[in-house]
Amino acid sequence: MQLNLKNPLVFFDLETTGVNANTDRIVEIAYLKVYPNGNEETKTFRVNPGMPIPKEASDIHHITDEDVANSPSFKEIGKNIAKDIEGCDLAGFNSNRFDVPLLAEEFLRNDIDIDLSKRKLIDVQVIFHKMEQRTLSAAYKFYCNAELEGAHGAEVDTRATYEVLKSQLDRYPDLTNDVQYLSAFSSFNRNVDFAGKIILNDNDVEVFNFGKYKDQTVEDILKKDSGYYGWMMQGDFALNTKNVLTRIRLRSITK
Repeated sequence: MQLNLKNPLVFFDLETTGVNANTDRIVEIAYLKVYPNGNEETKTFRVNPGMPIPKEASDIHHITDEDVANSPSFKEIGKNIAKDIEGCDLAGFNSNRFDVPLLAEEFLRNDIDIDLSKRKLIDVQVIFHKMEQRTLSAAYKFYCNAELEGAHGAEVDTRATYEVLKSQLDRYPDLTNDVQYLSAFSSFNRNVDFAGKIILNDNDVEVFNFGKYKDQTVEDILKKDSGYYGWMMQGDFALNTKNVLTRIRLRSITK
């Protein structure tokens, strides 16, 4: 099924040094840009993460320190990536929980000006888990009736994710071929920050989604517990989470 798009939709996948969006780095990024008219463009970059790639990570994606020794840093290519995805919605596999938060951190730490919060985000894994509960390789076999050769390579996984989403739309009549609908359907929470530490409640008010203040409004807690803001700003939280928290705090002060 051809995707019904108003804006270009960028499918992307990251291979990284690990699974911590706050501290790990990208070693490979691939993205497939699908235009409303159906045209496609794809790009893949190896990235020097500026840190050793742990063996456990290399065992999964088969990218070693030697493979990226002469590759550009994210700072060198990040502006071009930001330009490529400007005005586009984003899609991936487990992207809302991992790829989008980590990509946002890379942009922030390298002072690259792009606001991903304005994009519609489709997580194909969430759709798959809601419908069938399996992995990307199993999803590809189930929906596309083929074995996924070269899994855990960013370009292969990116293309597979695109093919799976199209097949999901063919298989499930209840799914609407619309990016806004798919973005909402593939989200478990209405995240305010990409890491999901702050979400919107049923009244569209920001609440904490973790810890001792879970489900309590951010503004109320910042007023009641003046040290909580400082604790989070000094803690091991994503830069994006800290930026969102600061924005809410400043808004509250100026009311």
